Amino acid sequence: MITVEKILFLRNVSLFSTMPPEELGALAGIAEEVVFSAEQCIIEEGDMGDTMFLIVEGEVNVHRGGDSLAVLKSQDYFGEMTILDGEPRSASVTALQDCLLLRINQTDFQSIVRRHANVALSIIRTLTRRLREMDAGSKPDQGENTE
Repeated sequence: MITVEKILFLRNVSLFSTMPPEELGALAGIAEEVVFSAEQCIIEEGDMGDTMFLIVEGEVNVHRGGDSLAVLKSQDYFGEMTILDGEPRSASVTALQDCLLLRINQTDFQSIVRRHANVALSIIRTLTRRLREMDAGSKPDQGENTE
């Protein structure tokens, strides 16, 4: 993907939709393309992590043990909890089909969050919604901001 394509993609991800174009450009500059094959493990529950992922193409299964928590697809994201709190991964994520993802590392992401409080607020809303849904017994949402 060229930078312009990354910017257009990021603009449609709920987490970054309110960011000004110059910051989307900065984010596009730090987002690295990675490819995973169907059935490949992307992140493993319990592992330490320092990256989050945005799904450009494909679908992934978020699971804990044998329980599927969510199926995520294009414009969804995962791994944001670990890059915020530095704790081990809370779930595993496996590619359901071949996937093109953008990977953002912790240091770069935290720099953007420091400059844009709206990104931090969006993450807080997403995490709060996911916790409420888990408390209610439903599956977590797929990275969409509905509040």
